[in-house]
Amino acid sequence: MSKIRILPEQLANRIAAGEVVERPASVVKELLENSLDAGARRIEIEIEGSGTRLIRVIDNGEGMDEDDMLLCLERHGTSKIGAAHDLSAITSLGFRGEAIPSIGSVSRMTITSRTQDAPLGTRVVLEYGKLLKVHEIGCSRGTIFEIRNLFGNTPARRKFLRSGRTEQAHIEEVVKSYALAASATTFILRVDAREVLHFEENQSLADRLKAIIHYQGHFMEVRTSGDKGNRTSDTGPSMACGRPSSIPGACDTGPSMACGRPSSIPGASDTGPSMACVTGYLLPPEAVVSGSAGIRLLVNGRAVRDRTIVHAVAEGLRNFLMKGKNPAGLIHLRLPPEDVDVNVHPTKQEIRLHNGQAIHQMISQAVEQAMQGHQKKIQSVIFRPQTHSQHESAIQSTSEESSQRTAPSRLAPGQEPLLTAASADPALLHTAEPASPAPPPAIRPLTKSQQALPEASAHGHGLKVIGHYDNLYIFCQSAGGGLLVVDQHAAHERLLFEELRGQFMQGHVTSQTLLFPATVDLSIGEAERVEQYATEIRQMGFTVREFGGNSFIISAVPAMAGQCNPGELFVDILERFGSGAEKKERGSVLDDILASMACKAAVKAGDALHAREIDALLSRMARADLFSHCPHGRPVLKHFTAMEVKKWFHRS
Repeated sequence: MSKIRILPEQLANRIAAGEVVERPASVVKELLENSLDAGARRIEIEIEGSGTRLIRVIDNGEGMDEDDMLLCLERHGTSKIGAAHDLSAITSLGFRGEAIPSIGSVSRMTITSRTQDAPLGTRVVLEYGKLLKVHEIGCSRGTIFEIRNLFGNTPARRKFLRSGRTEQAHIEEVVKSYALAASATTFILRVDAREVLHFEENQSLADRLKAIIHYQGHFMEVRTSGDKGNRTSDTGPSMACGRPSSIPGACDTGPSMACGRPSSIPGASDTGPSMACVTGYLLPPEAVVSGSAGIRLLVNGRAVRDRTIVHAVAEGLRNFLMKGKNPAGLIHLRLPPEDVDVNVHPTKQEIRLHNGQAIHQMISQAVEQAMQGHQKKIQSVIFRPQTHSQHESAIQSTSEESSQRTAPSRLAPGQEPLLTAASADPALLHTAEPASPAPPPAIRPLTKSQQALPEASAHGHGLKVIGHYDNLYIFCQSAGGGLLVVDQHAAHERLLFEELRGQFMQGHVTSQTLLFPATVDLSIGEAERVEQYATEIRQMGFTVREFGGNSFIISAVPAMAGQCNPGELFVDILERFGSGAEKKERGSVLDDILASMACKAAVKAGDALHAREIDALLSRMARADLFSHCPHGRPVLKHFTAMEVKKWFHRS
């Protein structure tokens, strides 16, 4: 007698439910996807007992007739796909035909639905997978799912559920994700007759995101339109990126079809070139929250989890995020359906990208562009626009004045004489400092001689310098009347870092030959790294040669770090090459090294800057492409509006 037998249908459904229905939030997710596929523009979710007692989802989609309602109860009953090739281009949120029979097998389920042209609707009642009754009923157009006593016939599954508050939080997260994915749809969530979430259809996507993450500031808008550089596939079904949608720059095809009928994911299109695009909103780095749940991901209107996309966003914000911080906001990736496989997991929350490397690069570049746009907005608020003639006049006037009072500048021709504490004339840097120990921190106003700047240079940034606090923070009045506080070390560090990285990308960092070459004794591992990373070390501006054994002679160093100890700087670079270099990307390691060099070469906390140096620093910030954060992610400046200052003193 054969030992292998076919499982009964109800038992097979209960086993499938273990894959699809993990918790009450899984039921809400599946039913929301059905409603959106049905073209619903208003969805109400009612929860009782954290979802185990009742889950009711009401939508105004196109509804189902009696035949479709009975067919959707059968396993793998769906009209969204019909042939094998349809799996390579999924254009609906639901398509597997598992959710409804799986949910019905572990609950008491009632479905009420009516189509637009039908005079009456139909109600179907199931009890743990067994059909009890089917009858006509008067109802509104759309569909109502009622799920009662979830996991009532599988007490072991119910036993492993978390607390009511935790399960409710998971349900809220699902509703929030799809409220962002379909921002043209009204979503209402009620828990135990209490309204918890309410998103109206006329609410903008940015406003929805602010309400969800409890953030009231400005977002960095991420937007890239499909072009030849973003093409990920040359054949098969395609998706356009030029139609109005809930996210700017995205595409939308309007209402999608009902559960059990052909439909399109919100944001997908069946016409136009096969392009990929990414849109969304990110919090500025200084407002980014801690933790791993800060960023929400959507792919073709589907809420997903994907490490590649998260890593790409973090890569785009590299050198702007502090250690331990993560990106926060929303990223919506739109791809041709054939370039993304959503059939990886029964819950469809995990995906597989066809060309992950190209998509990673596209997202990273889009985030970098958003960051550059954010910098321009900061500059437009804080600094006064500077014409090219003003810029050249400022450089010429400042350079002529400086040449009369300082040693020759070590900067390249055409740059302002912003001097580090080590390279500047001590008489210039410490004009206002007594020989006795430094006084307690205080805002030190600039003397009249320090304030005497050439007129062209004073107009280079549009700021009025008020004073210097603790020989670290520069206090200024912005053109709009606000108060600006600048961290001189962080600001100079970012400017030097960008200059170093620019020179490195061009193939060689400007070097400075040492009058007295330095000798360093290295360990065996450090000596091996000198040979392993010889090309990068040479590009960084070092000239190194062997001196026998593990000793090396350093005859040239990067010009910006000319006053640093050559041996200490070189050993620090070798340590960074060896510290986790195998686990990090090469570009990330090089950026860490360049950031370390910039940090050592920048003016330090406690260095008293002359007014001319402060002016040069602010002028360079006003023209820089990137300036708001140091390479380690610390903010460079803080701007307080005039209204904020008044509120402190209750004058508003």
